[in-house]
Amino acid sequence: MLDKLGWKKSDKVVQSVSERMENLRKDDVPNHIAIIMDGNGRWAKNRAMPRFVGHREGMQNIRRITRAANKLGVGAITLYAFSTENWKRPSKEVEFLMRLPEEFLNSFIPELMELNIRVEMIGEMEGVPDYTSRAIQHAMKETMNNDGMVLNFAFNYGSRREIVLAVQQLAKMVQDGTLEPQEITEDLITEYLMTAKLPEPDLLIRTSGEIRLSNFLLWQLAYTEFWFTEVHWPEFTDERLIEAIESFQKRNRRFGGLKGE
Repeated sequence: MLDKLGWKKSDKVVQSVSERMENLRKDDVPNHIAIIMDGNGRWAKNRAMPRFVGHREGMQNIRRITRAANKLGVGAITLYAFSTENWKRPSKEVEFLMRLPEEFLNSFIPELMELNIRVEMIGEMEGVPDYTSRAIQHAMKETMNNDGMVLNFAFNYGSRREIVLAVQQLAKMVQDGTLEPQEITEDLITEYLMTAKLPEPDLLIRTSGEIRLSNFLLWQLAYTEFWFTEVHWPEFTDERLIEAIESFQKRNRRFGGLKGE
């Protein structure tokens, strides 16, 4: 018999995972988790399969982690789905990646509605194929009234570009005389970033063994806790998510102060 996360209740190892979920401090679950979903291609290569198989498996794994995060009480997850640098990949791979949102989101919307999850996106639609843009916009429109967890996709997103766009908007306001230079603060810059509606991430997870940010949420991650794993994204399970949160809950987040010392 399977529970809502697909765990076999008769399996002792899986049961321990359920117990670990119950043992998490509910008042200290990360409100916002950012995830760099790395290793789809390497996962496929290790199995002598084409890279696109890994990308499809990775996209399907978003379902599992979305369900688990929602059940754990996470407020938002931001997934690095396609970066501005990913355009450098072979054209056939890029085309496949552009087709995935249409395939994935259309089939996932009914469950997102049932779970009261709202889809959001950060990034730029300019240069993205119409079928990709339509799929993302449709998912956002269909779920816009949901007030539960936010499933936020960073698509055609680059953090440096995001910061440049914010600075350009503020510079234009100064030029127009509606803003004084001394009025530009960290809080004001934050308001002009693409993530303005979201809290800053509490926890960053990166899979597949890489230990870098890759132009992802550079401003927003100033006081975020980082957690890295060698596991490739298609194999990143609910258990791994719980492991990351367990690690998060053991840390002393001082935000530059002396809390807990």
